[in-house]
Amino acid sequence: MNKRRGPFHGANFTRVDTIKTFRMATARLSMAECPQLSGMVRRFRGMGKGRKTRRALERGGIGPAQRLNETVARWTGVRITPMFGRWGYFVGDTLFACFPVREKERDLWIRLTADDQRRALADTRVRPHRRFSRKGWIELDVEEIEDMGRAVRWLRRGYVAAGRSVRDDSEGDD
Repeated sequence: MNKRRGPFHGANFTRVDTIKTFRMATARLSMAECPQLSGMVRRFRGMGKGRKTRRALERGGIGPAQRLNETVARWTGVRITPMFGRWGYFVGDTLFACFPVREKERDLWIRLTADDQRRALADTRVRPHRRFSRKGWIELDVEEIEDMGRAVRWLRRGYVAAGRSVRDDSEGDD
């Protein structure tokens, strides 16, 4: 018998004979076999969207994200962590803002107190967050260098509110 030995000959992979069925031949292939048939190279999970994203993460951001990260990183108790394609700004375990890692996305999300949210929404350049506006989140676009001042002012208010909630939680643990 002349059996064809593929790279996965020890594993339990089944192939569909294309003559016997009208389904695509790849319908029953494992995920490990599909890239070989189509010629595409499979990227491993956790590698980001590619070289640009990985480089942005290594450098601490690109463009406005880098400027925001440098500014916010100087504030006491702030931790900046990439999460789900956005830079997450934390005070303790409290998330107070998010900004996209990708350079072409520019919507800054900030969590504010109810009074600060009301003040922020009075500005036409600020809008309620599409899903979490009831929890105090707002969105604003950071397109130009002129937008950075406004963004940092609202970030500072979100930072103070998050720091206040962290202190309140720690006092309640005593």
